[in-house]
Amino acid sequence: MTEYLRGLGSGRRPDLPGTTNGTLRLDVREVGSTEHWYLTVVDQHVEVTRSDDDADLVVRADRRVLDRIAAGRIHPATALMRNELTVRGDFRLFMLLRRIFPGPPDARHPREAARGEDAHR
Repeated sequence: MTEYLRGLGSGRRPDLPGTTNGTLRLDVREVGSTEHWYLTVVDQHVEVTRSDDDADLVVRADRRVLDRIAAGRIHPATALMRNELTVRGDFRLFMLLRRIFPGPPDARHPREAARGEDAHR
């Protein structure tokens, strides 16, 4: 997760809704410490800094859970339902996590999958 967040560019992210803006703080717990990542989402851009400032949404989880989300191995909503993370604040921002982090490594866009099926007919 750390490498992924550090590698997020400040370029435009067309997969993010243009009307959703806000701040998210990820509190990453490890034995004896908590690491804070602060994401600012404005006009389909994501800026990542390290801060424990107040945010519109705060997500708290163990590092292993957030690493799995960042690798696309678990959906953030699934982790929430399994009680593997907690959320406080503007819940609509929570749904942005699935767009900020990558999907499953073997996932394909539905259009690509449909084109692949057409080629086999």
